[in-house]
Amino acid sequence: MLIAGDLAVLNEEYNSGSIDNNVRELFRSSDFNIVNLEAPVTDCDEKILKTGPHLKGSKKGTIDVLQALNVRLVTLANNHILDYGEKGLKDTLDFVKKHNIDRVGGGVNNEDASRIFYLETDEGRIAVINFAENEWASAGETSAGSNPMDLIENVNQIREAKKNADFVLVIIHGGHEYYNLPSPQIQKRYRFYADEGADIVISHHTHCVSGFEIHNGVPIYYSLGNFLFTKQSKKHDWYTGLIVEINIVEGKLEADYHIVEQEQNSFALSLVSGSSAEALNDRIYKYSQQILSRQSLGEAWENYKEESKTNTLRYWSPNIFIKNRYLRSFLYKIGMTWLNKDGVKVYLNMIRCESHLDLSREIFKDYVK
Repeated sequence: MLIAGDLAVLNEEYNSGSIDNNVRELFRSSDFNIVNLEAPVTDCDEKILKTGPHLKGSKKGTIDVLQALNVRLVTLANNHILDYGEKGLKDTLDFVKKHNIDRVGGGVNNEDASRIFYLETDEGRIAVINFAENEWASAGETSAGSNPMDLIENVNQIREAKKNADFVLVIIHGGHEYYNLPSPQIQKRYRFYADEGADIVISHHTHCVSGFEIHNGVPIYYSLGNFLFTKQSKKHDWYTGLIVEINIVEGKLEADYHIVEQEQNSFALSLVSGSSAEALNDRIYKYSQQILSRQSLGEAWENYKEESKTNTLRYWSPNIFIKNRYLRSFLYKIGMTWLNKDGVKVYLNMIRCESHLDLSREIFKDYVK
């Protein structure tokens, strides 16, 4: 099996001819291929209210790539699948069904989105569970969306899969964008999923590659990065990704990875080899060593927090309510943020206390509707 990261074919003119034969052959030689379909495939133009960009996949380009790579299953639990509302997601469900591609992690309601995918093989029954951190795409009891990250519900899904399958694959969409390591909290959470029955844990969303570890015999890949994302970025890591290869031999799951790279203008996709592969493998090894060291991972997290401090505090500043971005930028530049410790301590209590957070989240959700 092959599991790749984010796939978003946004350009009408893009087609599988831009995918190198070495990538095609890798996918052709695999029994079962999975990618994360990061953008809804729809003609709907009604965008939801959200932060960040709205993505929409090209019908022609998306199916051309999926079929050329013999993709059999798409994961839909991600932060963009609901960018064009329930209509956009339902169009996407119809799109993959029409082309005989299975899906997991997204659906017309929470029950549908959280449904476990089972695959029958000669080596045993394989379960695939897919969920995403809660941003703008989580499904509700009666509303379409992604299978949401919920520690209790996700563990129940893993336990159910463990009872009904020989191997349990957990694929998560989450993490801190453009940060090459997991936070200590994310590591703790992913290790817990492994301890509760996952046979492998794989994550994407950060748009950059990370390292991996073997926790109590369970491989955990903390970020695959982008697989094929036809949107330009100033971030160099945007164009590099990992493909996890899973082999099941004599009742045992084994995992390894391949590195792919996109050309920055044409998005031509190829396997990385030679000196470039050596350099990237060195980076992944370095990240993996940091992941194994509690002290090193903690120090890296402290550095990342310091780098992120200014931007994060800006999000919590009352300036965020000023629609004119030039005025807002000017106020930031002169240091007028209207933030102080008395105000921030209220914010901290509202997000740290589970009861306050639950109530605030529900009220905010209703308000932005």
